[in-house]
Amino acid sequence: MSVRVTVQYALPRRGVPAPQSFRRWVAAVLAGRRKRAEVVVRVVDADESAELNETYRRKKGPTNVLSFPFEMPAGLEVPLLGDIVICAPVVAREALEQGKEGRAHWAHMTVHGVLHLLGYDHLDDDQARVMEGLEREILAKLGYPDPYGEMNPV
Repeated sequence: MSVRVTVQYALPRRGVPAPQSFRRWVAAVLAGRRKRAEVVVRVVDADESAELNETYRRKKGPTNVLSFPFEMPAGLEVPLLGDIVICAPVVAREALEQGKEGRAHWAHMTVHGVLHLLGYDHLDDDQARVMEGLEREILAKLGYPDPYGEMNPV
């Protein structure tokens, strides 16, 4: 399997995982699903997340993760899956509020975003059940707890 992950930090990296962590998490999602793939992971602040969220989803405010699948033109075959954009302050706040270990939440947001690039969604209960099951399975293989398990508010 050949996976290329480009990580962009649009803010200071303090408290944000290193590129090798993102590469490991992306590769875990793609294992057995793609032989070749390229993904861009961009870590942003709340302002950039809010701007992208409003522009592309028509929703106000920052969000934890956005996925932008690459729309392949007819007749072209490249391994580019697309980009995921993760908002560092939202991920940190959610982890704290939900009583989750920060690294586990970063892994979850990465896995979630890459699954969206592969076409998975959670628009209805059936889709959510499938996507959440995959998230649980992938995160367990990475050694992280069930992200949908009982929340432990601090």
